[in-house]
Amino acid sequence: MKFATPLIPATLVRRYKRFLADCLLPDGQEITVHCPNPGSMMGLAEPGMQVWLEPNDDPKKKLNYGWRLVDHQNGHFTGVDTSVPNRALRSALEAQEIAELADYQTVRPEVKYGDSSRIDFLLTQPGLPDCYVEVKSVTLMRQPGLAEFPDSVTKRGAKHLGELIKMAQHGHRAVMLYLVQRTDCQRFQLAADIDPAYAQAFDTAQKHGVERLIYSTRISPDEITIAAPILAI
Repeated sequence: MKFATPLIPATLVRRYKRFLADCLLPDGQEITVHCPNPGSMMGLAEPGMQVWLEPNDDPKKKLNYGWRLVDHQNGHFTGVDTSVPNRALRSALEAQEIAELADYQTVRPEVKYGDSSRIDFLLTQPGLPDCYVEVKSVTLMRQPGLAEFPDSVTKRGAKHLGELIKMAQHGHRAVMLYLVQRTDCQRFQLAADIDPAYAQAFDTAQKHGVERLIYSTRISPDEITIAAPILAI
């Protein structure tokens, strides 16, 4: 997934009200930008961090810049936009690049199902069980090389696991796919200390046949693409 507009570097001044951040451009101008991440962004919103912004001239948008990346200045990046995983994964699914799901040729995003929910992707193929795929963006790293989810309590995430259980019980495939939007992680685990209820809900989901996939990403100021599977510990 290539960024629609070339990104520009900036320095983070502060993040506030969940969806806003102030940044300094290289010329010293301070601007307010949209932060496309409602989570805690633990470890990713410290003043002075180097970030990358996407400009826009859309008159329908209140802000002319969107925060897209954190630049760790060691060759690694983190993607902070929670909408990116769905867009990047859709391209990969349609190109049948996810090995575990490559037998499915029809990819439908945002399909209503369950109790007033929408599944991120419904995959179908004649002769195969329908496959319900829920996607989560992973950006937390508290130990070197170890990606964790979630970075805050997520009752909504636990609800999604419950919906996937119902699909598995009806004979469908149900997949929880964690997309690690960091280039500095090689392992994954659930952050049970942050949200014990989510970790318990996931254990229950696995016992009922919900599958887990974890994929890494390649990230640069030009694009974000799906990379290789990551193992859970």
